[in-house]
Amino acid sequence: MRNMPIIVVAVIILLTIFSCLFTVKQWEQSIVLEFGEAKRVANAWGTDADAGLKFKKPWEKVVRMDRRNLEIDLKPVELLAADQERLVVDAFVRYRIEEPIKFYEALQNELGAQQKLQSIMDSTLRDVLGRVDTPEIIAGRRAELMAEIQDVSNEVAANQDLGVEIIDVRIKRADLPQENAQRVFQRMVTQREQEASRIRAEGEERAREIRATADKEAIIIKAEAQEQAEITRGEGDKERNRIYAEAYERDAEFFAFYRSMEAYKKGLGQGSTYVLSPDSDFLGYLDDQGGPRRR
Repeated sequence: MRNMPIIVVAVIILLTIFSCLFTVKQWEQSIVLEFGEAKRVANAWGTDADAGLKFKKPWEKVVRMDRRNLEIDLKPVELLAADQERLVVDAFVRYRIEEPIKFYEALQNELGAQQKLQSIMDSTLRDVLGRVDTPEIIAGRRAELMAEIQDVSNEVAANQDLGVEIIDVRIKRADLPQENAQRVFQRMVTQREQEASRIRAEGEERAREIRATADKEAIIIKAEAQEQAEITRGEGDKERNRIYAEAYERDAEFFAFYRSMEAYKKGLGQGSTYVLSPDSDFLGYLDDQGGPRRR
């Protein structure tokens, strides 16, 4: 029993030593509190990894929080879109604890963060999505809207010194309330049909303009071609008459004979019937090679 005081002292010393040690895992960051006041952070986000065995004063308290990205599955939010249609939006948000001391002072723990971020996201979703029409939320500008919601919610979190950064916001689904779905879908179909009719009408009008322009150009081209043909034909007739005149001046009798042969070729075709006087000049070269003037 004489060693009992030594044993007690040794136990007290060991307990004191153990109370001064704590371990920080790689995925954790820890705040050391002294009488409720944050003194320092071990393995804080944004700094070099510093996990492992740490020391503290016996009366100091360690609060552990996650260093990884955290996710909150938000409760569905019912909101009113810009076209006055009600939507039920189901989304989730990912965040990380960037400033552990601010996080602890404002939210205490992840449960407090979930409640606070749920409130912020409810307000932000209603504000951002309430400025656009239902089709844009359901299928149009979803990625752009999610980026805007992330920016707005980060700004709110920064203004309130929550110590968190929202790194991603996603809409899992955006549906109409059951009682409104059929009516809204029918209206969307009607709008699309009206838009299709407008596009078809514009296309038909454009087609008529193109056809009218093409017809006009075709008429102009034909007229110009006809004019050119007439000019060419006239020039050809002029040249032919000139040649005929020169031929007549050189040998009038041969010219008369040639003209008669041309007339026979054109007029005496197969099955042609003529009633002529025996002394007709037209058949003079058939009756006498000397021609009608030598008979």
